[in-house]
Amino acid sequence: MSKTAKQKILVTGGAGFIGSEFVRQAVHKNYKVVVVDSITYAGDLSRLNDVKKHIKFYKADIGNARVMENIIKKEKPQTIIHFAAETHVDRSIQDAAPFIDANVIGTQNLVDLARKYNIKKFVHISTDEVYGESQRGRFKESAPIKPKNPYSATKAAAEFVVRAAIHTYNFPALVIRPANNYGPWQYPEKFIPVILLKALKGQKIPVYGKGEQIREWLFVADCADAIHVILKKGKLGETYNIGSYFEKKNLITAKSILKLLNKPQNQIQFVKDRPGHDFRYSVDCTKLRNLGWRPKHNFAKGIGITIDWYMNNLNWLESKKKDLEAHYKKVYKKR
Repeated sequence: MSKTAKQKILVTGGAGFIGSEFVRQAVHKNYKVVVVDSITYAGDLSRLNDVKKHIKFYKADIGNARVMENIIKKEKPQTIIHFAAETHVDRSIQDAAPFIDANVIGTQNLVDLARKYNIKKFVHISTDEVYGESQRGRFKESAPIKPKNPYSATKAAAEFVVRAAIHTYNFPALVIRPANNYGPWQYPEKFIPVILLKALKGQKIPVYGKGEQIREWLFVADCADAIHVILKKGKLGETYNIGSYFEKKNLITAKSILKLLNKPQNQIQFVKDRPGHDFRYSVDCTKLRNLGWRPKHNFAKGIGITIDWYMNNLNWLESKKKDLEAHYKKVYKKR
């Protein structure tokens, strides 16, 4: 850690996959860190074990404006980094209501409170999925956003909430759109952890359609590092893409992981494609690279680290899978 103490930042969703990586890096950069997380099924405080002595944690829902106001009023952060969100496309297709509550209403609450308490900088973490799909080329930040599933629609709506505040009130915010993240601690409803868990257990690996969909894969530590660069050097009011420029078809990703694990290719099982499945996401990162950032991990290096971590933490992965199954049973019992 550096010797000079830096500003106090409040991180929403700081016990999530990407948020926790950002928090771990922030602590090592000597920021004063306040984490707010509602610890839903996908949140996990164990992600913060290495830095728990250096952060202040509040279990709270960003949808509860009164509770969030009390936290912000007490802690007086200079900056808010807003990761908290519902993020899984498949679940949004099944039930979009929680995504509207967390991603849209929660963001509006935070913007209102940030304005009320004169927050100096508000960093909103969005997703490359707001662009919709691309058959060729890379989306620049100036491209129109055309979300095509309930999850990305709510993330786009959240961006509009932030953007409206920027233009109406000169709100000191910026927006970040990362590509598909992967790495240690990712929850096993996402593509790469699902492959790893099922491969290691000798189970069939579901691949949508023919596996032709293309994704740009970004190692989580690189994503968090890029957010830190944007936090320090980014211009208020601007939007920044984060990507790796590494694209791979889903089928090839599954096959490459099986090969690295010395598992048979016939573990792959093609399943019916999900409704409205976007074919390809790819972003142009020229603006970010002009700030001096480059990813430190190519896919081979990143997936190697990821596989090693999951093989050494298989118990965590299996326990999270059980939590997920219990969550689904609870949700569908109420419906």
